[in-house]
Amino acid sequence: MSNDTLAAGRGTRRERFEPILSQARFEGLKAIFDRLSHDRDLLYAGILETNSYEQLMARLGHKLVLARAIHIQDCYSRLGQDGGIKAVLPYHDIPTQSSLPTLLNFDSSLTTTPKAAAFFDALLTEFKKLLTAQA
Repeated sequence: MSNDTLAAGRGTRRERFEPILSQARFEGLKAIFDRLSHDRDLLYAGILETNSYEQLMARLGHKLVLARAIHIQDCYSRLGQDGGIKAVLPYHDIPTQSSLPTLLNFDSSLTTTPKAAAFFDALLTEFKKLLTAQA
């Protein structure tokens, strides 16, 4: 396979990145990605080079912290420097009727529940398969 063929294949994947990410199925993942990284090239490379949601978050400079439960209303009251929460990213998955919140903290950590981490890990795997599938 020539370098031109490889480059064309990468370009095709890169071009499919945003349309796939914009699908309704990936809206929760997109919201997290949009909040964490405006550098799409870094995000794209991170997705291709990591094997899990936790690894991707680490690659983007965020430690994943698991909490047994997250009370969304309480988190909104703790937004700001004093509360330590920079952003609340609530997500409700309608097919599973699951609340899967993520908190972006000022120390660059992400707090989420084990259920949400597993959900986004599976979603990332699905996204990566679509992204790397032959065009």
